[in-house]
Amino acid sequence: MLGSIGRTAFWLLLTLAALAGVGEAAAKDLPVAINFGLMADGKDVGCGAPLANLGVAHLQAKLHEARFYIYGVKLIDAKGIRTPVALAQNEWQYGDVALVDFKDARGGNAPCTESNPAKNARISGTAPRRAYVGLEFSVGAPVETIIDGKPVSINHSNVETAPPPLDVAGMAWNWQAGRRFLVFEVDPPSPIVKADGSKTKTWTVHLGSTGCKGNPATGEIVSCAHENRFTVTFDRFDPKTQRVEFDLTRLFENSDLLVDKGGAVGCMSGLDDPECPAIFAALGLNLTGADGTAGKQTKPGASPVFKAGLAKLAGGKQ
Repeated sequence: MLGSIGRTAFWLLLTLAALAGVGEAAAKDLPVAINFGLMADGKDVGCGAPLANLGVAHLQAKLHEARFYIYGVKLIDAKGIRTPVALAQNEWQYGDVALVDFKDARGGNAPCTESNPAKNARISGTAPRRAYVGLEFSVGAPVETIIDGKPVSINHSNVETAPPPLDVAGMAWNWQAGRRFLVFEVDPPSPIVKADGSKTKTWTVHLGSTGCKGNPATGEIVSCAHENRFTVTFDRFDPKTQRVEFDLTRLFENSDLLVDKGGAVGCMSGLDDPECPAIFAALGLNLTGADGTAGKQTKPGASPVFKAGLAKLAGGKQ
């Protein structure tokens, strides 16, 4: 039988052993931070920075909105094996979904700087500690994610009751309670002339799933004919020295930002919208196509608007 001192020592040893085990497990985790940048005409933009050389007319424009969801972040080792990153859970990250937002955290019109960062230009988490050489992630809001071992609806869920960052009203579509995966909006130097002769201020790119059926409010499973999600793969990527860059020049390269020939102003993922073919091609998506290719990625892992660049601005919330 152990005396009181012996019992105390025994439990102390057990506690120390448990803490050592926790510390050992924690030591096996590799902290992961991926920075994102927004580019136009080869320069860092974001926040309220003026944009140069945009669209077929090489216009000056002003950034109105710039944000997108990503999910399924994975690190790639030399053998090509993908390892999921466990995202930290915070106001910008929920489950395996994160929101990247390049607008000014202060609501002003100045370009992004370290003292005036974007709202969120960094994602963070952990992965098993081993050597990695590449990065992969998907753009969009997935159908569901796993929280505490249970599936949780993501894309088709109530924005008013969803946890952040899924509670952003500006990223919600009222179609089957779906979400906008990606939103870029710019204001060209003169009004946009619509097909009916009227004029408007902002040229928009809103990407999301379309052709959806089912009502999530009544518990129905929602299925969408055109998923419009895509994956970005960098076979070589070092988070310590590189960042993921989104190129606005490439996005609007074949778009006339002073004209809208029909449908929603700009491109809101409409199959018959005259402005959407150029935008979808820039994203690396099939707008239309036979044999179920509509809404699918043209080339797996490739999106012309994304590239790996050298890290410049830390920026964003951490």
